[in-house]
Amino acid sequence: MERKFNKQPKLHIKTGDTVKVISGDDKGKTGKVLSVDTEKRRAIVEGINMITKHVKPTAAKPQGGIEKKEAALHLSNLMLVDPKTGEATRTGRKAGENGKLVRYSKTTGEVING
Repeated sequence: MERKFNKQPKLHIKTGDTVKVISGDDKGKTGKVLSVDTEKRRAIVEGINMITKHVKPTAAKPQGGIEKKEAALHLSNLMLVDPKTGEATRTGRKAGENGKLVRYSKTTGEVING
C-alpha cells in the first residue's frame, strides 16, 4: 500500500501571526512572523534572532559594511500569541464553517483568524 504525504504540511504558525519565543537567547520576546519555510520548519520573526552579516561593496551598495538582519528560528521554539488575551497559547485544529479546518486557541477555545 502506497502512503500519501501532504505536499504542504499543516503548521501552527502562519505569516503575519504574533508569536512568543519560548527557548533560546531571545526567550520571552514577541514579534511578528515575516516568513515561514515549510520544508525546513523554520520562521523569520521581526526583531528576533538578529545576526550581523558582512556585505561586500556592490553597484547597488557601494559602501558595503555590516548589516544586522533576522535569522530563522525553528517552529518548535515559537508559540502563538492569542489575539484576545495577549498570552502565549497552544493551538489545535477543528472543522469550522464549510467543513474547512480552522486554528483555535486551546486556552480560550476561540477561533484564530488568519
